[in-house]
Amino acid sequence: MPLNTQSDEGADLQIGATDQGMVRLYLFSSQIDMPLDFDPEDAEAIAEELLAAAKAARSQSGRKPS
Repeated sequence: MPLNTQSDEGADLQIGATDQGMVRLYLFSSQIDMPLDFDPEDAEAIAEELLAAAKAARSQSGRKPS
């Protein structure tokens, strides 16, 4: 599904550190159960991408940072 395609599907996300020194993004819904493990450096890069996407979305919607 392309990024700009709206969906009514919902999912939950949990984020935490594992006992193996990885950062886990755990995505789950009634249809999926997907643990994704990243080393800390990759997790930081993902966090930077999330912040940049939030900033871009905010500027398109005209919202102020909270």
